[in-house]
Amino acid sequence: MRKTELLIPAGSLDVLKTAVIYGADAVYLGGEAFGLRAKAKNFTNEEIREGIAFAHERGVKVYITANIFAHNDDLPGVEEYFKELGEIGPDALIISDPGVFMTAKRILPEMEIHISTQANNTNYGTYQFWYGLGAKRVVSARELSLKEIREIRDHIPEDMEIESFIHGAMCISYSGRCLLSNYFTGRDANQGACTHPCRWKYSVVEETRPGEYMPVYENDRGTFIFNSKDLCMIEHVPEMIEAGIDSFKIEGRMKTALYVATVARTYRKAIDDYLESPEKYRENLEWYREEIGKCTYREFTTGFYFGKPGSDTQIYDSSTYVKNYTYLGTVEETDGRGLGRIEQKNKFSVGETIEIMKPDGRNVEVTVKGIFREDGESQESAPHPQQVLFIDLDGQAEPYDILRKRED
Repeated sequence: MRKTELLIPAGSLDVLKTAVIYGADAVYLGGEAFGLRAKAKNFTNEEIREGIAFAHERGVKVYITANIFAHNDDLPGVEEYFKELGEIGPDALIISDPGVFMTAKRILPEMEIHISTQANNTNYGTYQFWYGLGAKRVVSARELSLKEIREIRDHIPEDMEIESFIHGAMCISYSGRCLLSNYFTGRDANQGACTHPCRWKYSVVEETRPGEYMPVYENDRGTFIFNSKDLCMIEHVPEMIEAGIDSFKIEGRMKTALYVATVARTYRKAIDDYLESPEKYRENLEWYREEIGKCTYREFTTGFYFGKPGSDTQIYDSSTYVKNYTYLGTVEETDGRGLGRIEQKNKFSVGETIEIMKPDGRNVEVTVKGIFREDGESQESAPHPQQVLFIDLDGQAEPYDILRKRED
């Protein structure tokens, strides 16, 4: 059986550390240019260095995205960026553009290169093509079934790796090659500036009645004709492993630490349980289902893995996220009194029952006994986002614990 990698997104240095602590084998992130998530916080070169050091100390790899489709004006900057990355030392680059690929091979001949899903990798001939040019790994298009992935595995060299998405947002457009954002707003999704028009609400206009908008209702909120459900394969980890996939990729470089921790921890346990014993995996299925539902999501689908999806892949009963838990903060450290230091993300109060989510899989319910400012003054609630606070959780808080609150 091939070794299975769990690959987790990181939109900031703090989220990278969360991903590492909560079970990632590898993380992927974007620098300040040439990735497809321009609206993410992204990483400065110094933050990349710090993130790589943190990950490598714990045996975790770091991959850098450079997966835009470059225009002429981009290429000189790409070359300079790759020279900088050569000094920083990530474990691999994720690329989709052939010109960017050839630049990487010239500037960084020893660097491992992974071909992004953005390159529309739908058949074993494409895999063989990239392998012949020196790529180590190809990310499969989301449009592939598990049957097709197994066929690819049978037709490519043993040392070539397949990476496939296992969880996260689905794109309405073929392998993410979308023009809607550019058309509507001038912001190019293929250059990292997508405005996500697939999530917008649409109406119909009849050509002889310009300016007269006729709503089309799927529900009381209107119509969201491009809005896809989120991929979730937590109940099908065995099939993913048996298809010969080397790396399970989580989507979400713009997600919170709570999302990253929840998804990483759940898939980590599911993978490890199955590799230890299929029976153990089956016994814990209900726990996986419950835990994966504790992060924000848009209902779930298995996407294309079991054949071409029908209309059930679109959201018709709800256009909004399902949010069962609210992220309160991550414990950065504890002081001599046993209080946990956090940068508060959402409101909570003294006396409330909250949940401590621990990296080892435990969820500990506690009552907030006290909230203190940095100057030591107490307060009854924490209403101000990004305020640094010390929280009395009866000595239960430890560094890297995630604090979350169940929504009524």
